[in-house]
Amino acid sequence: MKKIELLSPAGDLERLKVTLLYGADAVYIGGQHYSLRANAKNFSVEEIREGCRFAHQLGKKVYLTLNIVFHNEDMDGVEEYIQQVVEAGIDAFIVSDPFIISHIKKNYPQVEVHLSTQNSTSNYEAIHFFEEEGVDRVVLARELSKKQIEEIIKNISCDIEVFIHGAMCTCFSGRCALSNYVTNRDANRGGCAQVCRFSFENEDKKEFTFATKDMNMARYIEDLIDIGVCSLKVEGRMRSLYYLAVVIGTYRNIIDDIYSHTLTEEKMKVYEERLDRVANRETSTHFFMRDENYNDQYYGGRSEVSNQDYLGQVISYDNEKNLLQFYERNYFEEGDTVELFTPNGDHIEFVVEELFDKNKEKMDVARHPDEIYFIKQKLLIEVPEYSMIKIVRRKK
Repeated sequence: MKKIELLSPAGDLERLKVTLLYGADAVYIGGQHYSLRANAKNFSVEEIREGCRFAHQLGKKVYLTLNIVFHNEDMDGVEEYIQQVVEAGIDAFIVSDPFIISHIKKNYPQVEVHLSTQNSTSNYEAIHFFEEEGVDRVVLARELSKKQIEEIIKNISCDIEVFIHGAMCTCFSGRCALSNYVTNRDANRGGCAQVCRFSFENEDKKEFTFATKDMNMARYIEDLIDIGVCSLKVEGRMRSLYYLAVVIGTYRNIIDDIYSHTLTEEKMKVYEERLDRVANRETSTHFFMRDENYNDQYYGGRSEVSNQDYLGQVISYDNEKNLLQFYERNYFEEGDTVELFTPNGDHIEFVVEELFDKNKEKMDVARHPDEIYFIKQKLLIEVPEYSMIKIVRRKK
């Protein structure tokens, strides 16, 4: 049986490398044109080429989003752009426009076409139509239950991809006009202003929102495997390196434990805590097990307080001197209990006993973001690039 794919977002080249190293089987990225995340840094053609080279060396894949709602003026240069990124090495396009589908299948049959969730596909008859057009995979609308997904899979032959984690759209799988009306930024052409997360006042001057809680499907990954889903997609091309490393690394652990029959309730509680701590919004399974209700959204206002768990990104580790060099991101001090975690899946917890500044001068507090610091700690594991440090407990 083919193992299910873990698909990660990547807003730039560094995020692409981090998510692949932390366990993603493939990444989806946006170019500097025709992508629905215009506010992300996104990839030049040369960066796409470098990202594909890096992924392919690991035996992994790169998918490019080309999923805006095209207007006439958007068509200028799109065919030339498609040729450029195919030559750069991408493995699939994520699209929603019928012309783009037919153009790719006709001219580049070696590249897969995945139908974007932007198409809001929610029934198998629609999928039959797109299968005849040559679509290799359909990313389902996020408003479907387990039973509906299972019924779709039983009646189609192409691959099915579903979202498992991250932000949800208030409107139906991204078909939103709010941003355009309120800010004159077209959500369907890459300019979403996230109006659904704005705070408003009602007639009694009370604050309200209609923002959704995030999706978290950690406890239902085995269900998705069992019903025949081919790819599990994480949302978040604008998320931080730390967020992506934790989320992708955690889902990698869950998937691997399921296939090796080693997933226990104790492990799952650890994984859930990691996912809960890395986000600043509450989560829900939304439509998967039941009809969505008021528990899945914020109505009376909300608080999104970013935690300060992330302490730094490792630069290097000196095995002879036992010195861990890192860029600091949040305040911590000697006596704090921290956790080092690596792309290899290692998680090592220890108390910070000796801390030094960039000149190797002894100190007791790290308080300046982006400064270089050293922790003296004997580690019996490999500490590769993009290992990270987070807080576990503050000293009393």
